Amino acid sequence: MRITLYRQLVSSVSSDQAVALVTAGASGIGRTIADALWTQGYRVVVLDINREFLRDYSTRHGEDTAIHCDVADPVAVDRVVVDLLASLSRVDLLVNNAGISGPTAPLEEIGVEEWQNTIATDLNSLFYVTRHIIPLMKKQRSGVIINMASNAGLFGCPQRSPYAASKWAAVGLAKTWAMELGPWNICVNAICPGSVSGPRIDQVIERDAALRGQSPADIRARYEQQNSLKRFVSADDIAAMVTFLAGPGGVNISGQAIAIDGHTETLA
Repeated sequence: MRITLYRQLVSSVSSDQAVALVTAGASGIGRTIADALWTQGYRVVVLDINREFLRDYSTRHGEDTAIHCDVADPVAVDRVVVDLLASLSRVDLLVNNAGISGPTAPLEEIGVEEWQNTIATDLNSLFYVTRHIIPLMKKQRSGVIINMASNAGLFGCPQRSPYAASKWAAVGLAKTWAMELGPWNICVNAICPGSVSGPRIDQVIERDAALRGQSPADIRARYEQQNSLKRFVSADDIAAMVTFLAGPGGVNISGQAIAIDGHTETLA
């Protein structure tokens, strides 16, 4: 069944149609990115762990566009991505979007499993997926890779150690891969959003409020004051940057950590 699905995918992609692969692309920021790329004419394939989100996504874009995969599991990635690439003739854009917020707590109160789960999703998945995509991009001598980092990967973020560590690493990988892959005309960048309006930041606010003994409204107001524009960014802001970097305007942009955060002044 899986091979048949991939063959359907390939048969529906014209040889000159750009292909984008977006991890955690069936909901949230990833879904917004995927939808924006569709409007730009990409054939978009999303990987996601949530079957309900995948069903909803495939209802709109077709069954062959949404593939179940836990990108934090190297065995699952090897199975799914290797089979996918055996059938695809090209991948023009990889968006390493998968991530979780992780625990909100002082370091000494974070459990080993919480740490490992955050690192597996927010950092290890970048390695698991990208290592399979690079040979194809090298072969075609072109491509764009975008790591979804965070302004927590530029400033650090108290009570969010595993999340901040993984996002600093995502920036470091983008800069390192830009050096390695530049000779093959492959651009690699990291996008570093600030607080993004939506369910995930709402959950972070709830946990932070409980930790500090304050109301969620007070914590939200505090977060909004962390940047010069005094507001959260949107998923649409991030999608717009992805489409820019993947388009003609981004051909000479590589190795950058690009903040979309209203100019963060502090995360303390």
